[in-house]
Amino acid sequence: MTGRLRPRPYVSLSLVALAVLALLAAACGSSKQGSGSSTASTVSERGASASALAPIHGTYAPKIDPANFVATIDNRYFPLLPGTGFHYRGVAENGKTPQNDDMVVTHRTKTILGIKCVVVRDTVSSRGTPIEHTLDWYAQDKEGNVWYVGEDTRELHHGKFVKADDSWEAGVAGAEPGIIMPGDPQQGDTYRQEYYPRYALDQARVLGPGGSVTVPNGSYPDTLLTVETAPKLDPGVAERKWYVAGVGDIKEHTVSGNHEEIVLVSVTKP
Repeated sequence: MTGRLRPRPYVSLSLVALAVLALLAAACGSSKQGSGSSTASTVSERGASASALAPIHGTYAPKIDPANFVATIDNRYFPLLPGTGFHYRGVAENGKTPQNDDMVVTHRTKTILGIKCVVVRDTVSSRGTPIEHTLDWYAQDKEGNVWYVGEDTRELHHGKFVKADDSWEAGVAGAEPGIIMPGDPQQGDTYRQEYYPRYALDQARVLGPGGSVTVPNGSYPDTLLTVETAPKLDPGVAERKWYVAGVGDIKEHTVSGNHEEIVLVSVTKP
């Protein structure tokens, strides 16, 4: 996204002191854990980038403090106001089968790792028939980073919806939360989006300004462009996503590995 991004919030001296103490404690602990220990920063560390909070290299064990999360998800590139609906259309991985995707931010919450998460209902349909139902769980920290804390996905098989193998919940069976959108995205930032060994290992990189993009919902002169991959699970697959400040995700296009694409058709306000 070109233009001004979210400014850093004011940091008091007491918070800085706490952060320094946390860093010193982590340093002392790392000398005992060895080179395989996690490099993730604590969410409470002011100014820590998404790359530091949810690193894509090394043992992954993000340090989550529920006290450093807020009730409202108002990240400028990923706002989730309860009652809002995002309606998309596009094609499936074969590049031919039409699909609609309706994402609704519910008024429900789910507590995970001590964090009250917003529940988002996502329904994928093809030719008028629902083929996938998902409940996604998100939470925002005080720095504006939106964390992805899990998903419960049900896929249509032989006329019945069954739980997908890549459903996961942070804190369960080795799954850990990741960052879906940084509070202050900078070109070159890399971060894990989800972590569930053998099933969900998506990661993203901020490519920078995405230029002008036109979709059915409107024309946007300035966008933020990211690319998502899962090298260990889907090598060769890369998906680009365009975001607009104050709106959110407006376009997704797989540039290698398959031909899936969706664009934003409309937004339903609460």
